[in-house]
Amino acid sequence: MSGRVYRLHSTLELPLEDVMDYFENDPELPPEVENVDITRRNNTLIIKAVSADDNLSKYTPTAQLKASVTENRVYEEEPPRAGAPNWGDEEEEEIPSELVEFACFKGDLETVLQNTALQYPMFLVLREIAMLSEKGTLTAITEEGDELQATRIVEGEVRAASVEVVENPQQNGSSDSGINWRDNKFIS
Repeated sequence: MSGRVYRLHSTLELPLEDVMDYFENDPELPPEVENVDITRRNNTLIIKAVSADDNLSKYTPTAQLKASVTENRVYEEEPPRAGAPNWGDEEEEEIPSELVEFACFKGDLETVLQNTALQYPMFLVLREIAMLSEKGTLTAITEEGDELQATRIVEGEVRAASVEVVENPQQNGSSDSGINWRDNKFIS
C-alpha cells in the first residue's frame, strides 16, 4: 500500500482512556505498521509507528501521532449556569462530576502527524481514532494509488467531502476583501 498525505487538519478530542483501550484491544493496523509505541511525556501523548519492514533503517524516524493531554471536568448532568437565579435559601446540591484526561489531536499536518516514513499508514490509524471521537473534526487530502481523496470525519461520523482543483484560488473567494498593493495611493 502506498499513499501520501498532502493536507490535514484536526480538532479531535476524546478521552485518553478510549485511545488507550483502542490500542490495548489489538486493532487491525495497516500492513506496513507492525505495532505502535505509546509514550507520554508530561502533557503530550506520542503514538509512534513501528515498521514491519526490516529494511527501514533504525535511524529513520517513523511517523507519529502527537496529542496534548488535558484534564476536563465531566458532569453527570448539566451544571447550573453562572448568574442563574437562586430561588429560596435551598442548599445547593453538588452535581456529581469527575476529572477526565482527554487526548487532543489538534493542529495541521506537521503538528498532529509528524515524520514522513509510514506517514500514510499512520494517517489511517488517525482516521480510525477519529471514528471513536465524539468531539471534533478531521479533514484531509490524501493520495492513494494515483487518486486524490478527501476525508472529513465530524464527531465520529464520515461526512461527504470532495477535492476541488482550481486554476486560481482567489477566484473562489471574495477578491474585493484584499488590498490592491499596486494601486494603493499611500505607497509611492
